[in-house]
Amino acid sequence: MADNITLYTYFRSSCSARVRIALHLKGLAFTPVYVNLLKGEQSSAEYKEINPSGTVPALVVERASAKPVTITQSLAALEYLDEAYPNTTSLLPSDPETRATVRSLVSILACDVQPVTNLKILKRVAPLGADREGWSRSLIEDGLRAYEAIAAKSAGKFSVGDKISLADVCLVPAAWGAERAGMDLEMYPVVKEIVRRLEEESAVKLGHWRNQEDTPEEFRVKQ
Repeated sequence: MADNITLYTYFRSSCSARVRIALHLKGLAFTPVYVNLLKGEQSSAEYKEINPSGTVPALVVERASAKPVTITQSLAALEYLDEAYPNTTSLLPSDPETRATVRSLVSILACDVQPVTNLKILKRVAPLGADREGWSRSLIEDGLRAYEAIAAKSAGKFSVGDKISLADVCLVPAAWGAERAGMDLEMYPVVKEIVRRLEEESAVKLGHWRNQEDTPEEFRVKQ
């Protein structure tokens, strides 16, 4: 019996995009369930039964060989997919030193960059009188500057060597978010080139925020 994988997702969520891209890279079929953040569907009692944090994504996996699991954080979901499906494309290097570099880059994106683009955070900043777009953009710049400095030493074709890693899976959605915030990736030439290469990958095209069933028509990729 094939595994049943369900991903609760939102087209513009960078955390959801990480998991979408990883599932496509690994060739794992999944059923998307769309949670509209602008309509507040993530805060419904029904959805909070699945993800008490009221965020996306949530990954639900029912396997014939293991107990069903619900994972409510994207990085935990990504590492689970690597561990649970070892015969698919691996997103973490085998040696601990290179793996640490990948995880360092992932942490920059997950801890320093993504939170300041989060709708929940931006809504809480607005009443303080801050320019939430400017505030968010300056912090994204700081994070990408740090990523650029590390990737300048570790990159090959991708962020760490010549294989797509967990860092790349997280980088592409972060770059999309930066561009939506009005940032020019020219300031980060290593990052820009890595993103350009990644966007040529079919898994990234399939996971792109403009290519989802819940993407509004005005944002969709025109065929």
